[in-house]
Amino acid sequence: MAAPGAGDPLNAKSGKGPVAQRIDPTREKLTPEQLQFMRQVQLAQWQKNLPQRRTRNIVTGLGIGALVLAIYGYTFYSVSQERFLDELEDEAKAARARALARASGP
Repeated sequence: MAAPGAGDPLNAKSGKGPVAQRIDPTREKLTPEQLQFMRQVQLAQWQKNLPQRRTRNIVTGLGIGALVLAIYGYTFYSVSQERFLDELEDEAKAARARALARASGP
């Protein structure tokens, strides 16, 4: 006895057609018409998925751009808050004053 749905192009239970087999065009001997049909199907699949892929790419790009701008802004903010240069300038002034005091001393 044959397997259920083996001779039937549509599977009676699920209502789905048979699954296409994956082939390698470089190994199989395919006619130019078959190759052209494969290209048409691939192009149709690409065009079908293009809007969804474009939306994902835009959202990803905006997310990465926002992250970069946030890091850039935080860097400027944190550098403007640092006072280590002010402390160095104060120490340099004090050292100059001590050097002048020693030079003009006894």
